[in-house]
Amino acid sequence: MEVIVAVTIAVLAGGGVFLMLGRHLFPVVLGIVLLSQAVNLFVFAMGRLLLSAPPLITEAPVPYADPLPQALVLTAIVISFGMTATVIALAVWSRTVHEGDEVESSPKSDGESS
Repeated sequence: MEVIVAVTIAVLAGGGVFLMLGRHLFPVVLGIVLLSQAVNLFVFAMGRLLLSAPPLITEAPVPYADPLPQALVLTAIVISFGMTATVIALAVWSRTVHEGDEVESSPKSDGESS
């Protein structure tokens, strides 16, 4: 189970970084979304993956699911949804103002000629 989760995190993070290195805005937005989901899955996995474990502590000494990573991931999902909506709105605005979604290269210094 741990290997599957680790590979999933690695694929999401790798795909997110690959998309973020592009020159167009919308793949960059998708890369940010993938990377945030990889981080959410990583935080969730840090709370130990236990199958059929109760979410609350009982009287008997049985392993239980840690509620803190679950609460952190739930909060991060809500925040990432809001930030994704904001970034998409900015990307659409930038596309309409600049008539394209390609990211410009770095500006030339004073010593270089065009």
